[in-house]
Amino acid sequence: MFDTEKATASAWFRSLRDQIVTAFEALEDSHDTGPFSEAAPGRFEVKETRRQSEDGSDAGGGLMSVMRGGRVFEKVGVNVSTVYGTLGERAQQAMAARKGIPGMADDPRFWASGISLVAHMQNPHVPAVHMNTRMFWTPHAWWFGGGSDLNPCIEYPEDTAHFHATQKAHLDPHGPGHYPRLKEWADEYFYIPHRKRARGVGGIFMDDYCTGDWQADFALTQDIGRAFLPAFLPLVERRRVQPFTEADKDTQLIHRGLYAEYNLVYDRGTKFGLETGHDPDAVLMSLPPLAKWV
Repeated sequence: MFDTEKATASAWFRSLRDQIVTAFEALEDSHDTGPFSEAAPGRFEVKETRRQSEDGSDAGGGLMSVMRGGRVFEKVGVNVSTVYGTLGERAQQAMAARKGIPGMADDPRFWASGISLVAHMQNPHVPAVHMNTRMFWTPHAWWFGGGSDLNPCIEYPEDTAHFHATQKAHLDPHGPGHYPRLKEWADEYFYIPHRKRARGVGGIFMDDYCTGDWQADFALTQDIGRAFLPAFLPLVERRRVQPFTEADKDTQLIHRGLYAEYNLVYDRGTKFGLETGHDPDAVLMSLPPLAKWV
């Protein structure tokens, strides 16, 4: 059951990954003026990841694609994976508690596929960004999740406005209520309680999303993914040539510390990936190459 839908979703996440990797390497090639333009254009290093179940049997895997030290990107990762198996006791309990799914202890099988992206930029005027979309299946329920959010260390209101407007334009065809709901969801999810502040300037986010209409929910998930490049690339084009100071770079490193705190303490995807035995390097790909704390 759901084999066709699983295959369709998995293929889409891989296709989106390929589009983004191509676009990011093209940015590296075209950056021929301004800070860091004298460096060699960055390229993704691609590594196959595998997940093993507790008994050592194959449980899926994916591709980890990471670029380091490029002209535009200091570190960017674009990962895709399709994993399956049985949930351990801790994951079962967390799933049952959060989603109210009965029967997990009797049949703890799961299947999950998705794409996850985090980009940390060379120029502090270019915002960091995060995006992921995913599908999760158990014999008891299925759902989609994900979104994208912008994390500038130096905010430009016009950049924030463009990022949100592009997302709204992609979500509005699915109904006028989707964008405000998913924006509010992102504001709640990407909040750092111990700092009493948001991680960035928000975006869109959903989790445990299932209306019962798989085609409609998948179409919404696809458009969340399709919105990413037109929302983000113009900001990179606009800011990557700006000169910056040591103070600007210091601001960027401190903001990266905030980003790392959130991902290690609160992010559900990080916790789930580590608890279910996925490659820790792939799970922790989101962490910045350099950060500092005051």
